Amino acid sequence: MKPEEKPVEDLSRAEAAQELARLAAEIARHDKLYYQQDAPEISDAAYDALRQRNMAIEEAFPDLIRPDSPRWRVGAAPASGFAKVRHAVPMLSLENAFDEEDLRDFVARVKRFLSWSADEPLHFVAEPKIDGLSINLRYEKGRFVRGATRGDGREGEDVTRNLLTLEDLPKLLKGDAPDVIEVRGEVYMTKSDFADLNRRQEEAGAKVFANPRNAAAGSLRQLDPSITAQRPLRLFAYAWGELSEPVADTHWGFLARLREWGFSTNPLAERCADIEAMLALYRRVEEERASLDYDIDGVVYKVDRLDLQARLGFVSRAPRWAIAHKFPAERAITKLEKIDIQVGRTGALTPVAHLTPVNVGGVVVARATLHNADEIKRKDIREGDTVVVQRAGDVIPQVVEVVLEKRPEGTPEYQFPTRCPCPLRTEVVRHEGEAVSRCSGELACPYQQVEKLIHFVSRDAFDIEGLGPKQIQAFFDWGLIRTPADIFDLEEKDGADGLTRLKNRPGWGPRSVQKLFEAIEVRRRISLDRFIYALGIRQVGQATALLLARSYGSLERWQRAMKQAAVERHAAPQARKPEEVGEAYAELCSLSGVGMSMADDICAFFHEPHNLEVLEQLEARVTVEDVAAPTAADSPFAGKTLVFTGTLQTMSRSEAKARAEALGAKVAGSVSSKTDYVIVGADAGSKARRAAELGVAILSEEEWLAMAGDSR
Repeated sequence: MKPEEKPVEDLSRAEAAQELARLAAEIARHDKLYYQQDAPEISDAAYDALRQRNMAIEEAFPDLIRPDSPRWRVGAAPASGFAKVRHAVPMLSLENAFDEEDLRDFVARVKRFLSWSADEPLHFVAEPKIDGLSINLRYEKGRFVRGATRGDGREGEDVTRNLLTLEDLPKLLKGDAPDVIEVRGEVYMTKSDFADLNRRQEEAGAKVFANPRNAAAGSLRQLDPSITAQRPLRLFAYAWGELSEPVADTHWGFLARLREWGFSTNPLAERCADIEAMLALYRRVEEERASLDYDIDGVVYKVDRLDLQARLGFVSRAPRWAIAHKFPAERAITKLEKIDIQVGRTGALTPVAHLTPVNVGGVVVARATLHNADEIKRKDIREGDTVVVQRAGDVIPQVVEVVLEKRPEGTPEYQFPTRCPCPLRTEVVRHEGEAVSRCSGELACPYQQVEKLIHFVSRDAFDIEGLGPKQIQAFFDWGLIRTPADIFDLEEKDGADGLTRLKNRPGWGPRSVQKLFEAIEVRRRISLDRFIYALGIRQVGQATALLLARSYGSLERWQRAMKQAAVERHAAPQARKPEEVGEAYAELCSLSGVGMSMADDICAFFHEPHNLEVLEQLEARVTVEDVAAPTAADSPFAGKTLVFTGTLQTMSRSEAKARAEALGAKVAGSVSSKTDYVIVGADAGSKARRAAELGVAILSEEEWLAMAGDSR
């Protein structure tokens, strides 16, 4: 009797393991023949019998289930949605360089941070920047256990089952590997595979994709892994997340380890000794770009030595030790049919060009931003013009210039509106020193109300799945949502007062409604920085929201401080210096990156009674998590506020700030009564005097280093 014919209950453990390995390989081969080559060798019944036997053995020996088990691949029931995965180490974005000067500035900044001379040699690794979908792959004891998308950098979607359909993904790492390692890379689709996929989609009467990147992203995010299995996805690995132990001294060495473990890395990557070598590779790759079988949009440079990467650390949401050198934007010529005005959440009026659709770098562009009234006037853009369009950074479409010789005779100049296009037709105002025109209707303007709600549920804010711009607009039009708090009352009020229940409205059914209510319920708990960002305060982006969250620690403390700062600012509107306004306002301005302009916008938000009412309503419906206490518990600077002043001799000011933050400290830009330590270097001036006046502890650079445990 053949081993595969033996009844499952009679299999030994060794036979079961051998049988599962054979079935995994055989089913994978038939999947490829059926889904990718349209050339099946066996009947559906015979295929189903293989899968049923595999399932029966796995149920009898659950501890023998393989990472490449068919249960994870095709044939699994579609999931109802993707679970959220919080990254152990954030997946950050990269700063961009658009020309040679930007690159030289980057290298100079790195050396200044390290306090290195300009001529000191510094090696970088240059890798083509793949235009795909970023992914995080977690391995434990060498076995693949989970994969997640980048998401917002801190939290992504669990796409483990779909990733297991990729042939490029090692299910078991070869050779020695750390107990825990997260490998990061890019899932992409080759140009030839993309063309073949679109051909098949068109023949089947299905949706065709705009470009390989969209095809890769859409394929990986299928709820049914069997669909992903039909799509020819590939993987390049290039970075790491969580590590239980070091694996290399250099990034170049790490790439070699990746290949040893079974990953594909980009073959065009090179180790560069200086800027000239980096630029030479950039130019060579740019020339080869069109002939490559995968899309790239630039070259990424990373400091090679990992100890230097650790010293350089991160700023905001990007590493200091890496940069993406983007290729010049691709351009096309088309007709500008009309100019429309969009009203944002802060009342800003943004002119948008409606274009005759044109292909720009593989993407069909039908709309482009015109930025503001000054930009329209400077470029003399008129409706009916023939224009040059490009995708800035290969992402955001914009109108570059007008082809004047093709302008129809008598075309009138464009007149920027003096009234908001909202139903209120409120006056448009433009404040001194600003390029942006704004609707004066503020909270009464329905366009602004909708945009604020859209921002509130956006990916980097509350990130409520199934509640996007179209749904928000519909709910607003139906009168179901007016404020953010209304979102959390949707389920409770559904169908109240005789209104049509949501499940009976256009585009909704019982299942989609239930999924929405579940998604809202999940988001009743949120981090403080996401909550602050979701409020849509003018000038407060993600980086500032994170800074405020870390500086104040809890929603209660932040609100109390902001309300006091607002009171102080309202009482002293003409004051030109933070200390002339008040203590709470001065403390806010002392935060690195927060100037008086931003502080004034925050205070304006907290001075508006309607905003305070929104905050109160939200507090009753959601739980805002306090910021975790500093992890550097043994550090004397954990939770303390530091100010650096004067010229430091052993490290740059930037490195000192990064070192302090790593020790759990908050670094401020000015001295106040809330400051715990002022570290003074050579030629310290007014900050040192201010510290002495307030009785704040003053440390020399040597004392600071000793307390920080730095022996340099």
